[in-house]
Amino acid sequence: MPITTCLTCCGEYHWKWEEAFDKFGFGDGDGQVETYSVADALERAGYIVEIETWGLHNTLIVSIVKDGEEMMPLCSSEVAIGYDDPRDYLPEEIVRILDRAF
Repeated sequence: MPITTCLTCCGEYHWKWEEAFDKFGFGDGDGQVETYSVADALERAGYIVEIETWGLHNTLIVSIVKDGEEMMPLCSSEVAIGYDDPRDYLPEEIVRILDRAF
């Protein structure tokens, strides 16, 4: 689990990369958002990442593209982006990259 210095209190802030895909991740809007750190790790691996802010809830990753192919199940009736565990719908390669990075 990554540990970052909290920008507010300078204490330790513990987080998981999965929170970058969760509507209520990173403290439901009151925690330090590390979505851009997760996106940076994917971009360093050659992916194009799109991020959106969902109201006051969280800033989350909503699209991951590599070689013109979308890696997230955007139009799936079986997956609810922002609610389901990204380990269940992301390709194994992406999960491995993020597990190694964080």
